[in-house]
Amino acid sequence: MARWVDAKCRLCRREGIKLYLKGAKCESPKCPVSKRETTPGMHQSRKRPTAYAIHMREKQRVKRVYGLLERQFKRVFSEAGRAKGNTGENLVRGIESRLDNLLYRAGWAASHAHARQVIAHGHIRVNDRRVDIPSFVVESGDRVNPVPRARSQKIIRAALEETRGRTVPSWILVDTEQLEVKVTAAPVLAEVQVPVHDQLIVEFASR
Repeated sequence: MARWVDAKCRLCRREGIKLYLKGAKCESPKCPVSKRETTPGMHQSRKRPTAYAIHMREKQRVKRVYGLLERQFKRVFSEAGRAKGNTGENLVRGIESRLDNLLYRAGWAASHAHARQVIAHGHIRVNDRRVDIPSFVVESGDRVNPVPRARSQKIIRAALEETRGRTVPSWILVDTEQLEVKVTAAPVLAEVQVPVHDQLIVEFASR
């Protein structure tokens, strides 16, 4: 499975905002985005970005926030275009509905990368069936639990302790005692953690 192996904090500095790729470090004074306002690299450009650059930057930001590769992004965009309704809203909802994002938003993982690792190692069940695919899409009414073994539950409880205080979106219910997450509705676009200008992404991806 392909993954980003370079310094993740460089991605946040490139975008100029926190993408929350390093878990607790992003909320601490050690976060490079808080200490350095410049983009990475020796040569800092002062040129006004072109329309193409603005559109591409928005697409790159979404990919980096959720940890998507280009092929994965194109697949989600294609599915959003075929679905009824606004393509941009369908795109964001489709990405937000991924199982790895659900674990992250519920506080069951410190970051999206951590969530993908937990899922790929077989620690998660959806509707009492083990799922090891991070891109699995959850729907309203789905129930997510850790596999009923001590190690899996220990991993989730440790993550909940680390992410204590994280805001949980309204479209999921988290039971920290029974270790269950229930999807109650479709993702709410206003509750996306990092602001997304979906229309810019649609215009760029439709070129």
